[in-house]
Amino acid sequence: MKKIKVALESIVDDIKSFYDYKTWHFITINGVSLKDNILEVQWIFSKYEVMDEIVIFYAECDYKDIIPSIAAVIPSAIIFQRELVDMFGVKVAALYFEENSAQMPFRPCRL
Repeated sequence: MKKIKVALESIVDDIKSFYDYKTWHFITINGVSLKDNILEVQWIFSKYEVMDEIVIFYAECDYKDIIPSIAAVIPSAIIFQRELVDMFGVKVAALYFEENSAQMPFRPCRL
């Protein structure tokens, strides 16, 4: 497994230069809630026909940051981007948001 830290602002260009649909399978976008209101967003890929070759691009951001959309590069990413919104209450560029949506179940409560 290879984990590559990237700047949130450059993720679209980084993935665009990396991704070849004939070589890499886009698996998912994942979020990990870190301390102090920081979210680690992960874009995960596996190589076709190679066992255990995984590449994870990741960026740390504040919950108030707008996460760039990679749907122009990988259209199926829209599903996982919506999951980030639902689970963590973050905003992803080019998605529509409801102001009164339900609580995000995976974001830790701070009482």
